[in-house]
Amino acid sequence: MDFIGSLGLQQREGVPSCPQEGLPCPSNSSELVQECLQQFKVTGAQLRQIQISLLDSMEQALKGQASPASAVRMLPTYVGSTPHGTEQGDFVVLELGATGASLRVLWVTLMGIEGHKMEPRSQEFVIPQEVMLGPGQQLFDFAARCLSEFLDALPVGNQGLQLGFSFSFPCHQTGLDKSTLISWTKGFRCSGVEGQDVVQLLRDAIQRQGTYSIDVVAVVNDTVGTMMGCEPGVGPCEVGLVVDTGTNACYMEEARHVAVLDEDRGRVCISVEWGSFSDDGALGPVLTIFDRTLDHESLNLGAQRFEKMIGGLYLGELVRLVLAHLAQCGVLFGGYTSPALLRQGSILLEHVAEIEDPSAGAARVHAILQDLGLNPSASDAEFVQHVCAAVCTRAAQLCAAALAAVLSRLQHSREQQTLQIAVATGGRVFERHPRFLSILQETVMLLAPECDVSFIPSVDGGGQGVAMVTAVAARLAAHRCLLEETLAPFRLTREQLAAVQAQMREAMAKGLQGEASSLRMLPTYVRDTPDGSERGDFLALDLGGTNFRVLLVHVATGGVQITSQIYSIPECVAQGSGQQLFDHIVDCIVDFQEKQGLSGQSLPLGFTFSFPCTQLGLDQGILLNWTKGFNASDCEGQDVVCLLREAIRRRQAVELNVVAIVNDTVGTMMSCGYEDPHCEVGLIVGTGTNACYMEELRNVAIVAGDSGHMCINMEWGAFGDDGSLSMLSTRFDASVDQASINPGKQRFEKMISGMYLGEIVRHTLLHLTSLGVLFRGQQTQRLQTRDIFKTKFLSEIESDSLALRQVRAILEDLGLSLTSDDALMVLEVCQAVSQRAAQLCGAGVAAVVEKIRENRGLEELTVSVGVDGTLYKLHPHFSSLVAATVRELAPRCVVTFLQSEDGSGKGAALVTAVACRLAQMTCV
Repeated sequence: MDFIGSLGLQQREGVPSCPQEGLPCPSNSSELVQECLQQFKVTGAQLRQIQISLLDSMEQALKGQASPASAVRMLPTYVGSTPHGTEQGDFVVLELGATGASLRVLWVTLMGIEGHKMEPRSQEFVIPQEVMLGPGQQLFDFAARCLSEFLDALPVGNQGLQLGFSFSFPCHQTGLDKSTLISWTKGFRCSGVEGQDVVQLLRDAIQRQGTYSIDVVAVVNDTVGTMMGCEPGVGPCEVGLVVDTGTNACYMEEARHVAVLDEDRGRVCISVEWGSFSDDGALGPVLTIFDRTLDHESLNLGAQRFEKMIGGLYLGELVRLVLAHLAQCGVLFGGYTSPALLRQGSILLEHVAEIEDPSAGAARVHAILQDLGLNPSASDAEFVQHVCAAVCTRAAQLCAAALAAVLSRLQHSREQQTLQIAVATGGRVFERHPRFLSILQETVMLLAPECDVSFIPSVDGGGQGVAMVTAVAARLAAHRCLLEETLAPFRLTREQLAAVQAQMREAMAKGLQGEASSLRMLPTYVRDTPDGSERGDFLALDLGGTNFRVLLVHVATGGVQITSQIYSIPECVAQGSGQQLFDHIVDCIVDFQEKQGLSGQSLPLGFTFSFPCTQLGLDQGILLNWTKGFNASDCEGQDVVCLLREAIRRRQAVELNVVAIVNDTVGTMMSCGYEDPHCEVGLIVGTGTNACYMEELRNVAIVAGDSGHMCINMEWGAFGDDGSLSMLSTRFDASVDQASINPGKQRFEKMISGMYLGEIVRHTLLHLTSLGVLFRGQQTQRLQTRDIFKTKFLSEIESDSLALRQVRAILEDLGLSLTSDDALMVLEVCQAVSQRAAQLCGAGVAAVVEKIRENRGLEELTVSVGVDGTLYKLHPHFSSLVAATVRELAPRCVVTFLQSEDGSGKGAALVTAVACRLAQMTCV
């Protein structure tokens, strides 16, 4: 038989059967043999049609829309992780259905060290026919007795044992240890089991036996066991393929594609159950009269049609039917049909494999046929070898078409141009048939040329894989406990958040009275928010980093129009003399005025100065210290508005009216206040964090007056510097604080803002790696590099639109070699850190809005919060978590969050506009 040639053959016409079926036999012996063999030849087009049809059935079943005609079930196995070589311990495995009419018990010891392993101890028990066909309880009691008999020979003592149950029949799994039998196959027909949880039936039988303390941890079919028992190669093995008594495949699917799971993260192993594939459009053209006869004589008429063309239980029977037909037609064995040849099941897989094996020799072929009561001639023996080759070649090709469908599915779901994948193979057909694997490989290459497939024989026929499933489950459970223990301090209760809210209220009150407090509560001398009547042209300056902006803001009836230009601040200027810096700023303003045709005009000017300042008036701000790479001399302790005015005077011809100095938080509030008159709170959550709000002037001790309002710059980043947040601080916060440029300061900011969250995550990941929970316990130099884990990664990793594959890509770019489990755990760490940040921020906002409500003696307050900052705006869940926390902690406040547009520029102009409006009202 020429395998490649068989792919190119055209579809056969109908082929006659034997005389007793009413169809004539050709007189020429060679012609009849060739026509019989022709029935088993499958064209490339037919194989591709099977691949396409099976793939379509798989995808429909994943969506929960399976067509009953195709019967591919796509069952989740609840195995969510492949081994990574650190699994260890002693495990018991009970295999039922993997090897036909026998049961096997194994004792598997995993060493947890790559390259070191102990051979499993095992014992096989033959299942009597009456047990295979009798009551279900009898079968499971038999299994429990075999288990006890096996363990009696081992020094088990009273230790509790973890057992993996290999149950190789179609099941509906609802958990790793919950599996309902759908239907018996492989010659089993025990009553009272279909529709029942087979794990519970086994547990009941073990309890009735009463000899050992055994915990059935996982139920696994032989296909999953094959995949999980694969020796780790370059990468993880994520496909299992079994061709034994029956045939099946499994693979690691993205959980978000499995409708019944309702899960959008991680992967899950799917048992394809392709033995039941029965699409008439695809399989009909390749079914022979012998397939139909075999199906008619089987225990499960009309079921498992695909399996009956591939599985080892059926290959020998197909060969027997062909040989019996040819003998009855007088073509083989001189027309003689022995009783053995006519007896169902007399030719087994082992016979077919030996007949095809060229190393066996002609004498062995003759011996096998003689054992069947036949006296073959040399030509008979040759014909028999051709028949065996035809039946098995077709089986391998059909199996390859099905595997190509799985590979296509994987390539599509992972969006990879070239899929590199390892396939674990198991089962007696692979082990005993001399050419099955090579035919399979060649056919897969033809049908899936974009897939680079490595075929790896499974260890111990999948038995060790079942132990590995159990071990992985145990490892994941242990790692889950360590992860939860590590993240528990980040998971804040309502009581803890309410305590933060109360502590902040207390600190606010002290700060407003000028008492010692971690909140400085600085007056900004901004006395009102926009009311919509502001009009005119205003200049705004925005200095807060290496770029400096000059803006012309036109406030009119139709809204606000902004024209701006960015100017750079050279490093030599930022770190030179103060005079040089402010002269450069004025030069930029003059350049902007000239370009906008404003030369000679004296427009009101607002100055956003995003460095720590103490304000003594709306146009007075004393610089406390430079940050962000600035270090201009003779500025700290000076009024920056005076420094700006002096630079203007040095320029002489320029006239500028500096009305207000504004920090970015106030600018944010004012920017949003122009759109919404209820906006009386400003919030920044970006690189740093801060808040401001409109306080009753009577509560501000250091500013004269009892009526009206005053915007208070809280400088809340320093909240907790007095130790009030120490109960919420984790070991990771302490590490980040100690490594910072200002240890012990800005404690609230260090738990919330973008400058620090990535570092908190990095320290947490380092700790989990040291525990062996992440990255196989292998520390990497990259992860130990400070600031390597940017806060933007939290936003990307937590994005609902990113698949886990993309999350892995983000982490792999950092040099982290990780599994899907690692990626999920990193995601959980990011979620815990960012959720705590958002909740703490929400507790702070709740304190502020409750203060405003109580100030005004209101039962219910309607208020808006203007917000700016990259963390708040770009993180996918931060804003909603803040809002949810505020709703919970301040239920009598209806709070709307508004995202600011250009608070630092537009806001500064609006502060100036409001100040001009109030000045005009005072004059009137």
